[in-house]
Amino acid sequence: MEFVDLKFKTSSCRIYKFGATITDWSIGDKKIIFVSPKAVFDGKKAIRGGVPICFPSFGPWSYGAQHGFARTSNFQVSVPATETDTETSITFRLSDSEESRKIWDMKFVLDYKVVLKADDLYLDLDLKNTGEVPFSFTTALHTYFNVDAVDSASVTGLTGLKYLDKTLPGVPTLTEDRDEVSLSGWTDRVYLGPCPPVTVRGVAGGSLCLISANLPDTVVWNPWKEKAEGMSDLGGEAWSGFLCVEAGQCVAPVELGPAKSWIAKHQMSFSS
Repeated sequence: MEFVDLKFKTSSCRIYKFGATITDWSIGDKKIIFVSPKAVFDGKKAIRGGVPICFPSFGPWSYGAQHGFARTSNFQVSVPATETDTETSITFRLSDSEESRKIWDMKFVLDYKVVLKADDLYLDLDLKNTGEVPFSFTTALHTYFNVDAVDSASVTGLTGLKYLDKTLPGVPTLTEDRDEVSLSGWTDRVYLGPCPPVTVRGVAGGSLCLISANLPDTVVWNPWKEKAEGMSDLGGEAWSGFLCVEAGQCVAPVELGPAKSWIAKHQMSFSS
C-alpha cells in the first residue's frame, strides 16, 4: 500500500493513503503512535492502530460496517507535502464514489490536513456536502497511543464530565469524579463534551496535551487481554502497550445541509 512520509526537524510521520491512516508519529527516538504487530496491510481491512478516521459513523452503523467506510477507503493527495520554517503539511481527500454511494447515497468531499511541527501534530477535517439533500454523520479520530503499560498510564481533564460506559448493561450515563482517570480493566467510555484540554500521561515516556475544536467528545478505550485475544489483528500480547484517547463527534449527529461545510481541528502536543 502507498504511504507518504513527512519530516520536520527531528519529527517524522507516516500516513497511508488507505484510510489516510497515520501509522507513525515520532519525535527523535520517541514513538508516540501504536500500531498492532498483527495489523493487516492488505488494503481491505482497517489498519489496527495508528489514527484511523471514523466516518460517516462512529460505532455501529445501520448502513454498513462499524465506524463507517473512510478508514477502509483510498484517499488521494489533494495538496502535496509542503515544508516551511515552522512545519511540514499535506492534505488528503476522500470524495463520494460509486462504491461509497452503494453504502451511503450521499455526495461529499472530506479534506484531511496533517501538519507536523517540532513537538506537535495538527489534524484538520474539512467536510463539504456537495449534494442536494442534507445528511447527518458522526466521526472520530480513533487514536492509539504507545504506552509502556496501559494500567500505568492516565488521563486528566475529564473531571465532572458525563460519560457513556459501554462496558455496562444498558450503557448508563455516569459522571467522572476522578481528577486522574486510570484503567484497571476493559474500558470503553465516551465522555460527553465540550471537553477541556486533556492530558495523557505515560505516552512514549512523556505526556501529550490534546486540544480539539468542534470535536466535543472524548473516547477512552482499551479492550484488555480477554477481548484483545478475540481480535485476530491484535491478540493477547500487545493490548497493554496502547491506550486509545480519541477526539470525536461521537453521539449527537451533525446535520449538514446542501453546499454547507463542517470543520474540526485536533492538536496533539508532546512533552518528555
